[in-house]
Amino acid sequence: MKEKYKMSDQQRSVLLNTGSQMPLVGLGTFKLRGLENIMLTVDAALAAGYRHFDTAAVYRNEVEIGKALRELLPKHGLSRADIFVTSKLGPRDQGHKTPEACQRSLDQLGLEYIDLFLVHWPGTQGLHVEDPQNSANRAQSWMALEEFHSCGKFRAIGVSNYTVRHLEELLASCKVAPAVLQVEFHPRLVQRELRALCAQREVCFQAYSSLGTGALLSDPTLLEVAKGCGRTVAQVLLRWAVQQGVPVLPKSCNPSRVQENGLLFDFELTQEDMEKLTGLDKGLRFCWDPTSVA
Repeated sequence: MKEKYKMSDQQRSVLLNTGSQMPLVGLGTFKLRGLENIMLTVDAALAAGYRHFDTAAVYRNEVEIGKALRELLPKHGLSRADIFVTSKLGPRDQGHKTPEACQRSLDQLGLEYIDLFLVHWPGTQGLHVEDPQNSANRAQSWMALEEFHSCGKFRAIGVSNYTVRHLEELLASCKVAPAVLQVEFHPRLVQRELRALCAQREVCFQAYSSLGTGALLSDPTLLEVAKGCGRTVAQVLLRWAVQQGVPVLPKSCNPSRVQENGLLFDFELTQEDMEKLTGLDKGLRFCWDPTSVA
């Protein structure tokens, strides 16, 4: 029987343009609610070697994530410096509300600093997607993130759900370049143009919804590849990303699934399988579409 090992047994991270390292695999916490459930999930993740935890203001679980980490890190012989925490600015707080929202995330997590803080969405809640104020609010929000970065409260800053247009706009005006772009990414949505821009400008391209919100788990091509390498479809999808150097954020509240999703570094997909998966690209989104946001 093949011995299973924790993914943290070997360093698995990417170098950000800030000079800091971000783990390739993090625990996504979207829809993870309730302190007991969060404690069990975070405990399982730490035991499995996860060192990156991704939350957001709109997830409404920052308080519980912070409490779970404070209580569970000593159990696993870890300190704050051993983990990487990401949170995000909610769309309702774009613009002049951003500084207060940034401090609120710090307070709710109970942290002196957040490793990575992202603008979660290019638009502002309550504005029409075509309203030019969306762009003005993004710029104002980014200046606030730059301030929190300059005083050390945010070790790195970045954006989520930005298109090529949104990212180019930011790169043309920012004082501090974004360290990370977190977007939907899987074999049905390969995002070639966005990845190329990130590579050119040294912005880490990070994936969410690697499983296509579960829709890809029954795909015949993926089932065939998974059977061929003796892995789950979820592991194949996650491995497809990390084998390209793309960090992933699998989410589950099932402890055994949390462990399983982290076992990505004791196998490789063949070049043929990698190309087979990439060939599934249809520009298909299973999550939110930001392309119409002004």
